[in-house]
Amino acid sequence: MVIFQSQNSFLNQSPNTYRRKVFGKELDTIIIGYARVSTVDQNLDRQLDSLNANGSEKIFTEKVTGKKSDRPELLRMMEQLRDGDVVIISELTRLSRSTKDLFTIVEQIQSKGANIRSLKETWLDTTTPHGKLMFVIFAGLSQFEADLTAQRTREGLAAARARGRLGGRPKVTFDKTNMAMKMYDSGDFTVAEICRSCNIGRTTLYRLLDTRGL
Repeated sequence: MVIFQSQNSFLNQSPNTYRRKVFGKELDTIIIGYARVSTVDQNLDRQLDSLNANGSEKIFTEKVTGKKSDRPELLRMMEQLRDGDVVIISELTRLSRSTKDLFTIVEQIQSKGANIRSLKETWLDTTTPHGKLMFVIFAGLSQFEADLTAQRTREGLAAARARGRLGGRPKVTFDKTNMAMKMYDSGDFTVAEICRSCNIGRTTLYRLLDTRGL
């Protein structure tokens, strides 16, 4: 059985390192930091300073968008987590840009027996009973909002079908396609100007160009 002392019971060598007992033997709980920026041009210094100031003994860093699920350093951190470890982040957006993905990652951390604390969003601190309760509440509200949005979408589609309309984006007409291609071939317009003039999205324009092998 693992017994944790209170957060105020600190080790002498670090004010942010906790002490735990495993089968009667005291072990140091490691505080692990995670820092991320979206591009290689961005700087990690501010996050690193914040994580170091809060007692991080090991920090995993990477420069990759938070929308990607394949983040090598995040996966490596998850593999190394032990029961009782604490993960700290400077803010929630460093962990994930998606609410659903954020809660999934936090649940994975908790499944390892570890905890997580955000320095900016103080409500996320699963090292305390209050923090765990707040996480459960926010996770529940997020799931409720997702279910409500899905229900409204289904109801909207059903109402549209009842009126003889189908859901989804309107098809791009031949005239719009022809105009977009002429504007592109002229070389006088930017992609943004073409999309705005023809009322089409960038993805649609690129798809049209792909069909021509451009």
